[in-house]
Amino acid sequence: MQKTSMISRRDLLRAAAVASAVPELNGRALVVQGPAQAGSVRVTSDGVISIETSTLRAVLDRGFLVKLESKLTGESFIEGFDRTRFDPLRLIYRGGEAVDAGERLFGNLETRQVSGTCAELRFHNWNTDGVLRVSVDPDSGDLVLEPSAYSSRPGVRACRYVVAGIRRDLRLVAPFYQGVSLELTDPLIQASHWRWPQSWEAGFVILQGRDSGFWIHTQDNRYRYKALQVGAEGMPYLLGLDTEAYGPIDDNLAAGGLAWRINVFKGDWRVPAERYRRWLWMAYDLEKEEARRASWIHQLRMAISWCPTEMAILESLAKRVDPRRVLIHLPHWRTDPYDENYPTYEPSEQAKSFIARAHQLGFHVLPHFNSLEVDPTHPVYSMVRDFQYRDVETKRLYGWSWVEGRSIGVPESNASRLRFRDKKVMVKIHPGLSMWRSLLCERIEANARALNLEAVFIDVTLVTGNLHNCLVEGMTSSEGINRLIHEVSELAGGLAVGGEGLNEVIAQGLSFAQVHLFRSSQKSIEGLERTGGCPLNDFLFGRLCRSFGYSRLGGRDPDEELRMRIHEEHNALPTITIRSAEDIERPTPAVRRVLERASA
Repeated sequence: MQKTSMISRRDLLRAAAVASAVPELNGRALVVQGPAQAGSVRVTSDGVISIETSTLRAVLDRGFLVKLESKLTGESFIEGFDRTRFDPLRLIYRGGEAVDAGERLFGNLETRQVSGTCAELRFHNWNTDGVLRVSVDPDSGDLVLEPSAYSSRPGVRACRYVVAGIRRDLRLVAPFYQGVSLELTDPLIQASHWRWPQSWEAGFVILQGRDSGFWIHTQDNRYRYKALQVGAEGMPYLLGLDTEAYGPIDDNLAAGGLAWRINVFKGDWRVPAERYRRWLWMAYDLEKEEARRASWIHQLRMAISWCPTEMAILESLAKRVDPRRVLIHLPHWRTDPYDENYPTYEPSEQAKSFIARAHQLGFHVLPHFNSLEVDPTHPVYSMVRDFQYRDVETKRLYGWSWVEGRSIGVPESNASRLRFRDKKVMVKIHPGLSMWRSLLCERIEANARALNLEAVFIDVTLVTGNLHNCLVEGMTSSEGINRLIHEVSELAGGLAVGGEGLNEVIAQGLSFAQVHLFRSSQKSIEGLERTGGCPLNDFLFGRLCRSFGYSRLGGRDPDEELRMRIHEEHNALPTITIRSAEDIERPTPAVRRVLERASA
């Protein structure tokens, strides 16, 4: 009797544990309510896991996602593929070297049922060990995959989970260069690698069919570095989801810790993008940010990038367009030449007169500052030089020097770094450093008060990522740039801040973003015309931040006309680049269209 009672109690406790399991979903515990749970994870045989949620059915075989079926439409999104060429779990070393963590090299796999909504796969092979945790989110219907791997060999940069066999008619919709919708076989993205947040501008990717599809995202509010691999040599229909380890990676042995969520949808890309936007607004309390934005930023109708400091431009433009609808990016306003002697910001007499007249007429002016760059010949450099960006793999200094119109990087000679001011040498300082933010903000505020500014532009805000010196004062460079933008926005009674690039980190504080075309900042690539028509980033961030164009937007030839059109297809403010008032008085057809639309 006593023995029977003990067994019953043990069974009861085990059943209760399964019913009330609390899987860890990227740092957020989610309570699952036993019989009412809307999902299940079942280990059905050796290495095979069946998953069902309110929206999908899926199967993982030996770690590979081999089935993904929508309960919304009945469609399947994964086709057969060759599993002998790679393992589903991989370690990534310097230079993109991928080391399989699965069964292909003397490997074995252990599968463990953790609860009714969670299972684990343990990988062991000749070179690596790893775990893939598989669970479901009953609230959203997401399939949640948490890969991790390690080795005794130092130098691990990332852990990658591979999703292969993607249905061939699906298009890749992704936040690259403000949004693209491309076939997976398109040369623009074949075998390409996109690091968050500089080039992969938000942590999700969508695979879009005719009126349905699936998507993958991570709900990461800790600024964890990640990357997306699109295809591989001879294998276009796969994605690699990279979870990076913070630099320095020299002695690092392991990577993992991000939860990748997979789900299906019905409709176009806006359906999953809207869900991601809702999460983003909640994760970063962006309703408050949205309420802080000046009302005039949403009343603008056009922008001028790289505007000359020429009074005649203001007078000519004011005759054709309501100045209150025009944003002017002003780079040449200091007594120093452009991109020299940062962080000294001393306005020239010409610039003072230009800005005063622009304000009098009603134009909105963005004088050009820089968020990260320091001239090594500047006295500030000696105070902050220990916190220069260094590449996570090569340890080279980040920055630039310009010779005959091309960048040649930063001198690694300490002496040469101080000798070549004429080459416009600039190094990047980690914005996690409080001293750097303080010194820069002091200079911006002095000008904001002296020139009665309502807005400023701080360059290079998009250049953050994993570094050899990743953490400074406990902050990544991405956290640091977010902090810097917010600190600038609070100066002089409140400033609207413009920056370079637009991603989910800097969008939180920016009111304006000067954005780049697809790998075409200075010169257009072949195939640029295929990158328009998908205003994904504007859909995500447009309530916070207005984007405008970058360079060669004068409509002087077909390529410049194309560049203007692609920006506008991304819902950027119609933007022109001009050389003088003559370009307003006698505009090209493309510039004339911008002026006419702005004055309509």
